[in-house]
Amino acid sequence: MQITKAMKMVAAAKLRKAQNRMTSMRPFANKLKEVVSRLVAASDASNPLLRKPDQVKKALLIVVGSDKGLCGGFNNNLFKVAEQYIQEHLSDLHESGDLDLVTIGKKSTAYFKKRNYHVVERYPGFFDNLNYDDTAAIMESALAKFSDESYDKVLISYNEFKTVIAQERKVTQVLPVDPESLAEDENEENSSAASEYIYEPNADDILDEILPVHVIMQLWKAVLESNAAEQGARMAAMDNATENAKELEEELTLKYNQARQSAITTEISEIVSGAQALQES
Repeated sequence: MQITKAMKMVAAAKLRKAQNRMTSMRPFANKLKEVVSRLVAASDASNPLLRKPDQVKKALLIVVGSDKGLCGGFNNNLFKVAEQYIQEHLSDLHESGDLDLVTIGKKSTAYFKKRNYHVVERYPGFFDNLNYDDTAAIMESALAKFSDESYDKVLISYNEFKTVIAQERKVTQVLPVDPESLAEDENEENSSAASEYIYEPNADDILDEILPVHVIMQLWKAVLESNAAEQGARMAAMDNATENAKELEEELTLKYNQARQSAITTEISEIVSGAQALQES
């Protein structure tokens, strides 16, 4: 009980830090998505990251798990959602060996390695030193392979932070970038959405520079969301474990007192019986 209580306090401290990083990132990611949406609408060129293949011949799935356990169903629930998505949408690629996986975290690496998935890159211990550069390197590799048509689709599976006790398991497509989804996500209440912008040097050149940043930011957002969700899940799990330990302690104390009382009663009965036997003799 003391251990689980301490782990709950540690998870709460880490959760505050993870939430601060996540909330600081969200406005930038949302505004970046808005800018990309406008640039895509203003651009006439065909950016390679917007390429929509006629047929998906090979795909990449990036699974963001955790490095440590003791966080309830945080990992298993996500992995089940990822496997269900694969069965429903990528079963042909999986059976033909054309579905590659990149696993972030020790738990995701161990889970998919045991189940004969084609894991091409593993990042155990990723959250020990969580930083943007390492995250960007993973997505830059995926961007390069998508650009040279080694992959036709890139997806991310992760836990999105909702509340301390609730996470939403998601599988989202990041490549090719879908202009329709960008337009849907743009804030319609923003009065400047109808404004006409002048781009320098031009919309195409700016889009070539900013679109890869937007895609990298999607993975960085997923990693930060998953980190905060993990700490929240661990805090809730350790709180439940502490409460269960308290109930177990009370139950065992009651049984101990009952056993102690029974032993004392037995001893008294034996003493009384012995005394009576001495008197009769």
